[in-house]
Amino acid sequence: MIKNLFDNENAIFMGAKRSPDDCAIGIFGVNYDGTCSFKPGARFGPEAIRQVSSCLETYCPKLNKDLENIMYADFGSIIIDKNDSKSVIESVKSATNFLINKGLRPIMLGGEHSITTGAVEALVKKYPDLILVQLDAHADLRETYIGNKNSHACTMQRCLEVLPKKKILQVGIRSGTKEEFQFMHNNNQLVNFCPGGNAQELKQALLPYSKSPIYLTIDLDWFDPSLLSGTGTPEPGGFFWNDFEEILKTLRDFRIVASDIVELSPEIDKSGVSSIVAAKVLRSLILSLENMQ
Repeated sequence: MIKNLFDNENAIFMGAKRSPDDCAIGIFGVNYDGTCSFKPGARFGPEAIRQVSSCLETYCPKLNKDLENIMYADFGSIIIDKNDSKSVIESVKSATNFLINKGLRPIMLGGEHSITTGAVEALVKKYPDLILVQLDAHADLRETYIGNKNSHACTMQRCLEVLPKKKILQVGIRSGTKEEFQFMHNNNQLVNFCPGGNAQELKQALLPYSKSPIYLTIDLDWFDPSLLSGTGTPEPGGFFWNDFEEILKTLRDFRIVASDIVELSPEIDKSGVSSIVAAKVLRSLILSLENMQ
């Protein structure tokens, strides 16, 4: 089954295994940017994250945890038909189901944001009360974009259609249509969070869902372009590393069952800093998800 789903002949994330045996977390990549609407290159994101990971320390002083004490697997990137956006989502769904059936918490590396839909479709079968927390610069709530309902600009709308609770909490959104912002306000989805602030509003918004499983989707354009420029649709006015740590600290009181990191376009940032930030996001997620119920 692994051979039919994954290409694992290339780089591997720091310290990961290829086998799921004794692991709690499973990583896989999706090398896809077929609905890109500005600068392409997110298809190179998963490999870039793996390649730069060797420059990171395994120990995180903020969390007082070390990757060397955690068993996690990196399955490589899934095999996809890059010319068919719907089939890519179906492949993501199959890969996510594979990890779930192995008892692993999935972390998916993009690739563009449209892939989130496939992971959510798989997870709601096991977690019918699943809710979604989105860190992003863009609302991604369009019904269609450039004639494609599976575009990265529509992914939250597609997720709402399959989430039984119809609940998404959107943090840091600063770009979208008037209709998207009205929709977020009307449905109490938009969570106020300012750079350098605390995540108290997110915590309050999550309290009614304290026992619900959470899918955390992280579009890297949530970060300010001055920190992470290597993304296809950069948006000024974003967030910084301390802000991410504040969000993650708040979410550790809840139940994250899966996550993704999307929209890294490494070739845009020749310095490599964007890839390193993305790799550090992944390290933090592994360390945070390891003990979650």
